[in-house]
Amino acid sequence: MRILGIDPGLRITGFGMIEKNGSYLTYLGSGCVVTEKADLPSRLKTILNGLSEIIAQHQPQQVAVEQVFVNINPKSTLLLGQARGAAISAAVLCDLAVYEYTALQIKQAVVGNGHAHKEQVQEMVMRLLNLGERPRPDAADALACAICHAHGGTGLMAFNTRRGTRRRRRVSR
Repeated sequence: MRILGIDPGLRITGFGMIEKNGSYLTYLGSGCVVTEKADLPSRLKTILNGLSEIIAQHQPQQVAVEQVFVNINPKSTLLLGQARGAAISAAVLCDLAVYEYTALQIKQAVVGNGHAHKEQVQEMVMRLLNLGERPRPDAADALACAICHAHGGTGLMAFNTRRGTRRRRRVSR
């Protein structure tokens, strides 16, 4: 199964593609979609188009996206949410299943500590995927999101793109 991980950002949106074969993970590629200083609609279009090209090129079956955290600055949170919406739209337009993970879940799955620093995430991503060097922070976060999903997560909320609804994951009692 091919998994595209996305770390949304209005200036820099990280992406990382991995393939899961049994318990083995293979690195397929990563990078960033960088927007120029422009108006919001232009930036969102850049994110949507950039990720659409990546999806067309790599043909993932599932997409894992980092969930927005509430920031001190509400305006920043809203802008980040819009960038995230553009990223999710790129996946949904291709009928891909989209799963969301919090930063805490991602760090816990990859580093073993939900409060790990970016450098620790980069280091573990490099080790888990057998990379020769640390990926850029945004790409590392996206790869970590994909790894989190590959390790069996179904996300807090999964978008069921076939029916256009969201379903909550059931918790066994």
